[in-house]
Amino acid sequence: MSEGRPRPLGVLGAGAWGTALAQQAALSAEGRGGRPVRLWCRRPEQAEALAREGRNRRYLPETKLAPTIEPTAELARAAEGAEALLLAVPTQSLRGLAERLEPLVPARVPLVLCNKGLELATGRLPGEILEETLPGRPLLVLSGPSFAHELARGRPTAVTLAGRDPARAARLAEALATPAFRPYLSDDPVGAQLGGALKNVIALACGIVEGLGLGENARAALVTRGLAEIVRLGRAKGARPETFMGLSGLGDLTLSCAGPSSRNYAYGLAIGRGAPAPAALAEGVATAAAAVALAGDLGVELPISAAVDAVVNRGADLATTIEALLARPLRSEGA
Repeated sequence: MSEGRPRPLGVLGAGAWGTALAQQAALSAEGRGGRPVRLWCRRPEQAEALAREGRNRRYLPETKLAPTIEPTAELARAAEGAEALLLAVPTQSLRGLAERLEPLVPARVPLVLCNKGLELATGRLPGEILEETLPGRPLLVLSGPSFAHELARGRPTAVTLAGRDPARAARLAEALATPAFRPYLSDDPVGAQLGGALKNVIALACGIVEGLGLGENARAALVTRGLAEIVRLGRAKGARPETFMGLSGLGDLTLSCAGPSSRNYAYGLAIGRGAPAPAALAEGVATAAAAVALAGDLGVELPISAAVDAVVNRGADLATTIEALLARPLRSEGA
């Protein structure tokens, strides 16, 4: 993004994904003297542990952090002089963080949304939350099929980087790219966000199907018809259907629905098996409720998402819900 030694980047959120992004941002500039990366932690004791141990033992214990990563619990320090801020906090926490950022971040600094979901209380996409709380700021969306532990280990990963300003998106892509990390550009940030949000709901459904032992045919049908739901809601929100055939749509959906490395799939798997699991780790729980409410406002049908919402948020009986889903009237595949 700039000549010579790169300017700092701020990564806000030190969970698995934020830590992996910070590592990626640091490694992308190794040949230019390294990039200072400020990794913001919500709790001072977490920042102290990361600085002392040089690794995030809770989320990515096998990854030794690059020496140019500076953990901090001071939001002002993370934002100070940053060329861009990568926001990797949960969607349900984004509004509160954005309100705290308002006096700290100059209006010219790009904000890169690296989280996925819909705000439960409002049905807003992350970008819509920032447009309300930090109006007029340059916004980008980074999304796609990317498990944090694989990114942190340097395994090949491709993502979508979406924004309305192609030149700004291209500069950030160049700043983050390495031979193993390839950001592909898009000018449809709404589609990129919706694909990343709704895939969590479909992954949860696929986990339930696996847990119930309903077979691979059923899982394939869920992925395919789930994608149709995502496209349907995307059209209503002004996204382009072809966006959902790319990395932030079909790519992310395929990864999340493939097995228990996905937290949402794992949570659905536990539900299907009747085993306890922490719902707080599955973004699809809140997103299912928000998506169904949003779809109702827009006059869009999301039968799979509605079934997931009924089970995980409203205590509906699994067998009855699946029976009702399978008894829906036959229709054209394109509808």
